[in-house]
Amino acid sequence: MNSTIAKNVTSGPGNPRNSEGSFIRLNDGRLMFIYSRYNGTSWHDHESADLAVLYSDDDGQNWSDQFGILFHNQGRGNLMSASLLRLHDGRIALVYLHKRFIEERYCDCRPVIRFSTDEGASWSEPTYCIDSPGYYVLNNDRLIQLKSGRLILVTGYHRWKLPDISSRAVTCIFYSDDGGLNWQEAPGWILPPQESGSGLQEPGVIELADGRLMAWFRTDLGCQYKSFSHDGGLTWSRAVPAPEFRSPASPLCMKRSSAGALAAIWNDQAPRWGIIPDECSWGRTPLVLAFSEDEGKNWQDHQMIENDPAHGYCYTAMYFTADALLLAYCCGGGQTACLQDLRLRRIGF
Repeated sequence: MNSTIAKNVTSGPGNPRNSEGSFIRLNDGRLMFIYSRYNGTSWHDHESADLAVLYSDDDGQNWSDQFGILFHNQGRGNLMSASLLRLHDGRIALVYLHKRFIEERYCDCRPVIRFSTDEGASWSEPTYCIDSPGYYVLNNDRLIQLKSGRLILVTGYHRWKLPDISSRAVTCIFYSDDGGLNWQEAPGWILPPQESGSGLQEPGVIELADGRLMAWFRTDLGCQYKSFSHDGGLTWSRAVPAPEFRSPASPLCMKRSSAGALAAIWNDQAPRWGIIPDECSWGRTPLVLAFSEDEGKNWQDHQMIENDPAHGYCYTAMYFTADALLLAYCCGGGQTACLQDLRLRRIGF
């Protein structure tokens, strides 16, 4: 494994945070990466942020020196948590969270979708995937399309609990059977265990070889939890612990590799690493990659990607090329918050 840092996107005056994003391959061979670029003076989740874009023309080994602003935030709130996906019909879909404040107290956080038919040169107008205002967390790099063509979004729903939102999340699933033009809410919610204060936060989903869907969730119970659907995401099994993914309350990311194996990356807190995180890392270290050859039943070939106890590594995007894995993740810490800086890494196989 040849692992190299391809680019660090560091924060600075007027740009207090660069964070979560998503990759896609364009038809001309270039790679495009879209991420959240904060402006102003604050890095906090509800502060002002635009969507920015970088390009690579050498398979992710190097990235453009200058960013471009793809979409500007308008009004109080931000744009964040981009997901890019090449659809079966050749279009590029871009989903991201649009946060806006209703009056002074209520933050409306919902995913919107845009499409490009000219390889990202232009985009359709944004449309909401969820009709009614609410606080629906959709992490970056989460949009998937099933073999059937169905699009799936899994969201962590937090109810308003003034003066803020409730930290306890339930999982709501939304799907589209017409290429993302119209969305419906699945009838089956995934409810958290009673003993969890966090609930089932920041969910993700992947389609398994037998057609089942597997969803995962961050919790405050020492590990990720997981749930399964046998009917294309309409109904789900009870969420149960996934002790193979010991972690703090931080997100896991999972994709299928070019060779067909499942690949997962998360903050593995298994004792074998011997790392005691500093407080400024938010417990989000080390960052570990592992593979499964049996559709998630067993995980092996664990590889530590980052291990600085003073830094936190989270909100990872994954993209497999023919001979490499591209990663992008928050990597801040030290004297700053772990969300402030972004790192792009290339792992050659």
